[in-house]
Amino acid sequence: MLEALQELTRLAVHRETGERSRLMLDIAGFRARKRAELAELGAKAAREAEENGAPVKLRPMTPFERKVVHDAVAAAGLRSESEGEEPQRCVVVLPALAG
Repeated sequence: MLEALQELTRLAVHRETGERSRLMLDIAGFRARKRAELAELGAKAAREAEENGAPVKLRPMTPFERKVVHDAVAAAGLRSESEGEEPQRCVVVLPALAG
């Protein structure tokens, strides 16, 4: 629901101003809590990839969710990439390169 409201708001801003907006709506701290949960998920997946030496594929996510996870993985010192097509696009956390 929040994503839909955000997109409608972005469309209204674009129609009025003629410019694209990177507006993000948040209600009662939902996005802040979601961001913290996703950052922890990314850090956990990074630890798992590092320990097992194998890629860790996460569930499909929205672009916002993937961005937060990618940032958390990078902060942990590992790489990640997105694969698949929307709406099934997901993050794959890659183990460190040997060498």
